[in-house]
Amino acid sequence: MARYLQYSHQTTLEIGQLVKSIQEHLQFHSEALALRSQRNEILASNIANAATPNFKAKDLKFDEMMQAKLGLGEIQTTDARHFTVASGPLDEGIGFRQNITPSKDGNTVELHVEQMQFSENVMRYQTSLEFLNRKIAGLRSAIKGE
Repeated sequence: MARYLQYSHQTTLEIGQLVKSIQEHLQFHSEALALRSQRNEILASNIANAATPNFKAKDLKFDEMMQAKLGLGEIQTTDARHFTVASGPLDEGIGFRQNITPSKDGNTVELHVEQMQFSENVMRYQTSLEFLNRKIAGLRSAIKGE
C-alpha cells in the first residue's frame, strides 16, 4: 500500500510538471492571441467612431504589453558599453494614437490608418493562431507516439 501511495504521488508530480511544461510551450502564442484580439476590438472601435466628434483614437502597445505578459523588460545599465538585457515587467497599456491630419471636430481617427492597422493585426492574429495550432498538433502527435 505504501508503494502505491508513493507511486501515485510521484505520478501526480510528473503530471503537474508536464502540464506546466505544456503551458510554457504554448504561453507565447496564447498571450499573443489574447492581445491581438483585444487590439482588434480597440481598432474596430476606432473605425466605428470615425465620425464621432472629439473621439480620440486608441491603440494597444502590443510589443510592450507582450513583454509585460511574459515578464520581460529592459534592465538599466551603468555604462554605455553594457548590453541592454530584457527582464522584469514593463509599463503596459493602451495609448492614444496621434493623428497626422488634424480634424476640425477634434476626432483623431484617420480611417485609412485604422483600416490598415486592423488588416495587419488580423493577419498577425491568424499567424499566431496557426503557430498555436501547429504546436498543439505537435504535442498531440508526441502524446500519441507518432
